[in-house]
Amino acid sequence: MNKTSSTPEWVRDTIFYQVFLDRFANGDASNDPVPTAKWGSKPTVDNFFGGDLLGVMNHLDYLQDVGVNALYLTPIFKASSNHKYDTDDYYQIDPAFGDKKIFRSLVDECHRRRVKVVLDGVFNHCGYHSIYFQDVIKNGRSSKYSNWFDIHSHPIDKDAVNYQTCGGTWYLPKLNCELPEVRQYLFDIAAYWIREFGIDGWRLDVPWKISFDFWMEFRERIKGEFPETYLVGEIWRDAMKWIRGDTFDGVMNYPLRNCILDYCVYDHMDAEDFNYELLHQQQIFQQAALLQLNLLGSHDTPRILTLCGEEIKREILAISFLFTYLGTPMLYYGDEIGLTGENDPDCRKCMPWEKQSEWNYVIQEHFKKLIKARMAHAALRRGSFKPLYVFNGVYSYQRQFEDDTIIVVLNPRMAYHDIKIPYVATHLNDKNEWCDILTGKKFIVQNGNICIETLDAMTGLILYPTA
Repeated sequence: MNKTSSTPEWVRDTIFYQVFLDRFANGDASNDPVPTAKWGSKPTVDNFFGGDLLGVMNHLDYLQDVGVNALYLTPIFKASSNHKYDTDDYYQIDPAFGDKKIFRSLVDECHRRRVKVVLDGVFNHCGYHSIYFQDVIKNGRSSKYSNWFDIHSHPIDKDAVNYQTCGGTWYLPKLNCELPEVRQYLFDIAAYWIREFGIDGWRLDVPWKISFDFWMEFRERIKGEFPETYLVGEIWRDAMKWIRGDTFDGVMNYPLRNCILDYCVYDHMDAEDFNYELLHQQQIFQQAALLQLNLLGSHDTPRILTLCGEEIKREILAISFLFTYLGTPMLYYGDEIGLTGENDPDCRKCMPWEKQSEWNYVIQEHFKKLIKARMAHAALRRGSFKPLYVFNGVYSYQRQFEDDTIIVVLNPRMAYHDIKIPYVATHLNDKNEWCDILTGKKFIVQNGNICIETLDAMTGLILYPTA
């Protein structure tokens, strides 16, 4: 196989955990920004809390107890904002997060624990205080970096914003990624952090804002040298052209998230609608389905428990689907303990390490059970997908890989009685009894159907054959 067309096999066996660095854990108070807000106080668009790389290092035991085996870190490079999507220097760790020594230690320790590390690559734009943009501000048209940006007129005016930005945001000047020297600069950065620190992948920010051929060349450069690197793009809408094997391995699967919410949370879809959307997605992704990064929340969305109206059963149903479907699940920090919050900045609250009495252990226990089940059953990580039962609100499907079978039954609506789930029987799974991973409850088989006497409202079953 050509190196550039290779896809990282390890992704199929991975549970990702997204860390928003400033809010996860403060491991070193000596590098806190000034001023630093009290940990756990209300987040705003511009306050800082002091989370850093050492804080992540200090909680690796916790993360492994949850069951995750890959970290996706929001940007770590030197920048002015609390979110760091306004890069000032791509070759430096932001001082508030630590330095290269601690980052190297973090990556090495993660790898010792068999945990992957993926960084956030923000290559469409840089920060207003980038040395390159500052040179343009200082020297105008005579700056050797003036053609690195799309500037309407000089001098630079951040109030009138007379230069191209990301989303009209004055502190995010857009890079001219059509310029060969800019491309080379960005390709070198991406390779540097893999080569020097051994990171395992890049999550690539707003890729649709850059020409498609840039990403084709990006893949060729990176995969040619590091074929096992995971390249995943932030795609909110149609993913088809991004997963054909010439740009990304996968996308952040926001379209799937919308379907899960509509079915499991809002009741906007019945099982028939949900099944249609899932099969449509599978037509799009085909063999790449197992490499997609599936999620219910991120730093750019309201918290899943908030969207559920704080109905725990709704969240558990949604995560039950997420961890039993095709693709790789991603967990947003704090969702596993029931953090709430509306959209940015409220969805970026501090992890409440000192207030564990406020954690929702019911939700956390279900996350742990689901992650444990996924890692124990190859069918959930690598198996085929077949719908079995579609009736009003009830949806059931079978995951199958070699001799491993899992059957999932979901019901976000009212209770149903006397449900009979037909399944694809083999000599290995044709048992008389199936057991629910979540509750331990057992169900008998009659005439080739799994019999469910009562399927409670807003519940799900994850069944495996036992006898």
